Amino acid sequence: MDRIRIRGGRPLKGEIQVSGAKNAALPLMAAALLTDDALTLTNIPALADIATLSGLLAQLGVEQSSGTAADGTRSLTLHARQITSTRAPYDLVRKMRASVLVLGPLLAREGHAEVSLPGGCAIGTRPVDLHLKALELLGAEIELKDGYINARAPRGLRGAEIVFSKVSVGATENLLMAAALAKGTTRLLNAAREPEVVDLAECLVRMGAIIEGIGSDSLTIQGVPRLHGARHPVVADRIETGTYAMAAGITDGALELVGARLGHLRAVADVLEQTGVELSETNRGLLARRMNGRLHGVDVMTEPFPGFPTDLQAQYMAMMTTAEGASMITETIFENRFMHVPELTRMGASINVHGSSALVRGREGLTGAPVMATDLRASVSLVLAGLAAEGETVVSRVYHLDRGYERVEQKLAACGAEIERLKD
Repeated sequence: MDRIRIRGGRPLKGEIQVSGAKNAALPLMAAALLTDDALTLTNIPALADIATLSGLLAQLGVEQSSGTAADGTRSLTLHARQITSTRAPYDLVRKMRASVLVLGPLLAREGHAEVSLPGGCAIGTRPVDLHLKALELLGAEIELKDGYINARAPRGLRGAEIVFSKVSVGATENLLMAAALAKGTTRLLNAAREPEVVDLAECLVRMGAIIEGIGSDSLTIQGVPRLHGARHPVVADRIETGTYAMAAGITDGALELVGARLGHLRAVADVLEQTGVELSETNRGLLARRMNGRLHGVDVMTEPFPGFPTDLQAQYMAMMTTAEGASMITETIFENRFMHVPELTRMGASINVHGSSALVRGREGLTGAPVMATDLRASVSLVLAGLAAEGETVVSRVYHLDRGYERVEQKLAACGAEIERLKD
């Protein structure tokens, strides 16, 4: 099992090419099931989760080919000429919860689907009941049996008005795809507004879907009989952007984040500015740099987009461990998302957890230590802490990191970090 070793204390300087967003690429790949034409996605990141969904789609009969552009970015062409299976087995779905995104497209195109329940995960249960209740409103008949979702729509899906009881990115994406081929008009109210949802909607429109209200919490989809192929670039990863911006902040460095969009990180940029980290636009992306002196402790609460994203909470906490003063970090999206706290305290951080909030009292420095990653975002928070710590930090279980960060050690090393991957 690979580990990452970091010797901290070096300011990061240089540029980092921001990869395509994993959380956008996964639903885009599932959208290939909606048409018997080819869908080509460009700016696809090379990540473990992408490989996992690629394997699942292959089992369903999707032909795939990949390529590399002159700038080094990858493309992936998916051709669901014929769906050969509508069963998504547990062995694949258990590896990644996003696999449930095949449910809506399969049901819409084939009229039936059998998808394993994803179960719990390290950062909370994240139930799929919102997906299922909404699909039932579109006319699906759903039975849970032997750990599988058995869904049928023998007369096809039909449009309906769906009011989500809570904002859910995954449910919004699943219903967008299902409604694209449903008969009639579907309205999704209290829909997620994340850039990844917008990216999916824009790709569906390229494929011939009729969608109004893109970017708002009210989406109207006029179903069409058939979608066609398209070519679509995956949006730049705002979470990777925010992570490296905080890496610049915690190391007192300056990084140009090529391809990043400030509009996707307004709430983060506002908070970072209060802490003493500036995010400014360049002609190629964003420049992240510490302004003057130590960072300042600033309270933050995670919220659905356009609020502060839960996927940057752990990284922000790592940055706040070295800030002047205290900061209260409140997690409102997922339970069990403070599992990085014990590992940060091993490095000298002062953090007290009270229910869904963590009080961080900043210290002048951290000390390197052996630490263990528990989930994707927690793993990169430990890398950030290691970049700032005195001495050596070794992060184990970095397979979590490989699910969502492309070539992280290479990107950081190119900007002056003393970091390397240890192969066991």
